[in-house]
Amino acid sequence: MDRILFLKKFIDEPKKIGSLTPSSSFLARKMLQGLPWENFSHIAELGAGTGTFTKQIVKRKPSACKFLVVEQDFAMRHLLEEEYPDLIFDSFAENLSATLRDMNFQPLDCVISGLPFANMDEYLRRRIVENVHSSLRDGGFFVMFQYSWQMRKMLNEYFSEVKIDFFLLNFPPAFVYFCRK
Repeated sequence: MDRILFLKKFIDEPKKIGSLTPSSSFLARKMLQGLPWENFSHIAELGAGTGTFTKQIVKRKPSACKFLVVEQDFAMRHLLEEEYPDLIFDSFAENLSATLRDMNFQPLDCVISGLPFANMDEYLRRRIVENVHSSLRDGGFFVMFQYSWQMRKMLNEYFSEVKIDFFLLNFPPAFVYFCRK
């Protein structure tokens, strides 16, 4: 069902979805491994889609950790809200800082992103990255995947550490960006 919904959304709005199929669970595990989950109290996921990463994050996060899930697509967000009623949901990544302020969230320990930055104009990409950077605590993590190196230069402007790994066990293969504030 998730794959069918994802494909339908891709056909309807390819600029917003960014891929024919959801990310692989292998990619989700690769992106989430090695993070200090036991130290996280506030995290966010941007572009949750059908929940490949959400499922893995819920398994790893401490039970008291507050988890904000951001998904712009109403149908996908609604499915996630039904499956994970204890999580906090919002719609727009470019408003992350204001959303966190309104919810009295502490600075985030980690932001995980599946957003298709390559499909966005420069202004929106920069606005989202600025919101992520200002929402993270010092030493916080920003982990994302993309299908190109396009975001490397911009991320180096905002983060003190940017590492990129290439990961084949996904369709299409992806670059995983590990950034630290």
